[in-house]
Amino acid sequence: MKTITYTITDELGIHARPAGQLVKNASAFASNIQVGTPAKMVDAKRIMGVMGLAVKHGQQITLTFEGPDEEAAAAALQEFLQTNL
Repeated sequence: MKTITYTITDELGIHARPAGQLVKNASAFASNIQVGTPAKMVDAKRIMGVMGLAVKHGQQITLTFEGPDEEAAAAALQEFLQTNL
């Protein structure tokens, strides 16, 4: 299992557009990917779950990866977060 922690720097937090992009990126991998805050974790491949987190600017999120391509998934989503959020 691989884990990433990231602090959201986007002023709007995780709103509709980046949430959709996050789900699209996560869905490209076979691994089970969870995203969330200390209070709640959801499937990163489900838009309603990601939107339901209501992550704001400055909040910290954690992504966990478990599966056959977890290393590649973690690297790709780490890059996505740094570029977009």
